[in-house]
Amino acid sequence: MNRPRVVIVGGGFGGLYAARALANAPVEVTVVDRTNHHVFQPLLYQVATATLSPTDIATPIRWLLRAQRNTEVVLGEATEIVPDEHIVKLANGRAIAYDYLIVAAGARHSYFGHAEWEARAPGLKTVEDAIELRRRWLLAFERAEQATDAAEREANLTFVIVGGGPTGVELAGMLPTIARFALPKDFRHIDPSAARVLLIEGGPRLLPAFPEDLSAHAESDLRDLGVEVRTSTMVSNVGDGFVDAGGERIAARTIFWAAGNAAAPLGAMLGAPLDRMGRVHVGEDLSVAGHPEIFVVGDLAVLESKRKPVPGVAPAAMQSGRTAARNIIHTIAGEGRERFKYRNKGDLATIGRYRAVGVLAGRHLSGALAWWTWLLVHIMYLAGFRNRLSVLLEWGYSFFTYERGARLITADRPAPVERPPEMLPNGSIGRPWEGEIAPSMTASSHDLPPPAL
Repeated sequence: MNRPRVVIVGGGFGGLYAARALANAPVEVTVVDRTNHHVFQPLLYQVATATLSPTDIATPIRWLLRAQRNTEVVLGEATEIVPDEHIVKLANGRAIAYDYLIVAAGARHSYFGHAEWEARAPGLKTVEDAIELRRRWLLAFERAEQATDAAEREANLTFVIVGGGPTGVELAGMLPTIARFALPKDFRHIDPSAARVLLIEGGPRLLPAFPEDLSAHAESDLRDLGVEVRTSTMVSNVGDGFVDAGGERIAARTIFWAAGNAAAPLGAMLGAPLDRMGRVHVGEDLSVAGHPEIFVVGDLAVLESKRKPVPGVAPAAMQSGRTAARNIIHTIAGEGRERFKYRNKGDLATIGRYRAVGVLAGRHLSGALAWWTWLLVHIMYLAGFRNRLSVLLEWGYSFFTYERGARLITADRPAPVERPPEMLPNGSIGRPWEGEIAPSMTASSHDLPPPAL
C-alpha cells in the first residue's frame, strides 16, 4: 500500500520544522525550495554588515534532512498550485502530486505599489539580498574615497534605512559602529566615522511590536550611536541617489528597505480569503477553507492564537510548521486535529555592542543583559554545530577587534567587454570561435604552447 505523500513548499523555518516533525510518520515527504539551503533569517543583517559570512547562517536543506529516510528534497521553484488536481507545478515544467500540502513560501518586501523602488532600495530576505546590501555600503566608501566633489562625497557617505522594525533598527545600529571603529584606518582621503545614517519610520515610534519603554530605549541607543531617527515620517519617493521623506529630499547613494512585507503569490492560488498583505486566512488547524488537505504556515498565513494575531517571527513559523505536520498525522490516524497555539518565548532586537532590548517571560530587558540574552538565543537556534562554532568565533573576533572578517565586495561584476569583429582564418568577418568550441576547451595539454617565463 502506497503511503500518503506530503509536499512541503518552502525550506524556511515553517517548512523545515514541518518536515522534521514528519520524520517518523507513515508518509512520504517531498520538500521543494528554489534554493538548496535553509537561511537563518534573523542573522541576515549580520551578513549584510560584513560580520558573518553567508555560510555561517545558511545550511544545505539536504544535509539538515539527510537522516530522514522518508524525505526527499527537490530544488525547484513552485510557480503554481492546482488544489482541485492536487498538484504543485514547478518552473521547469515538472508537476508533483500530493495527498497533503504544506505551503510555507514566506514573504518578500512590500514597496506599497512602487515596485520600481526595489532596484534603488533593496530589502533583506535572502542571502543574495544580504550580499547585495553588503556590496552597496562597502562600495559607497570606495566611491567616497575617489570623489572629487564635496556634495558627491557626502551623498556617498549618507545611508538611509526605511523602516523602524527589528531589521531596520539592527541595520541602523551596526553601520555607524563599523564606520567609526572598523574603517577609519583603511582610507586616506575620507573620514568614515563622518558617515551619516538616517532611520526613517512612518509610525510614531520604532519597534512598534515592542512595549513603548523599550521602543524609547532603542531610539535613545540609536541616537547615542549617531543615527538620525525620524519617526512619523513617510517616504514619498525613492529615486536614483535620493529619498523624498517628510517633505525633504535627502541626497543618498545607499538606501535600504526594511518597511513592510508582501506574501508570496502562491497564497492567492489556494482559493482562500487573503488579507491586504496577501496572506492566507486559515482555520484553527491551519488548513484552508474547502481544502482540509492544504495547510499554510509561517509568514504566508494569517496566524491567530487565543483570538490574538501572531507576529511574523521565526518561532511562530517553527511552531505553525510543527502543528500542521501533527495535524496531518492526526488525520491519517483518524484522530481529531489540534488548534494552533502560539507560545511566545519573547522578543529581542539588538542595536549594537552591549545594546539590545527584549521581552522575556514578561520581563523588559535592555542593555548588556538583553544583548547577552539575544546572543545566546540566536546561537541556540542556529542549525548545525559547525554554524554555532563559526558564528561564536566570528562574533568573538569582531567583538574584541572591531574588525569585520567578511568585508568583501564580491557581487559587483562588470559587464563583459564587447570586442570588435576580427578577420577569421577562412577570410570572413566575425568573432573568434563564434558558433564553435574554443580551442582552449578541446586541446590537450600537449597541444598548448609552453608558459611564458
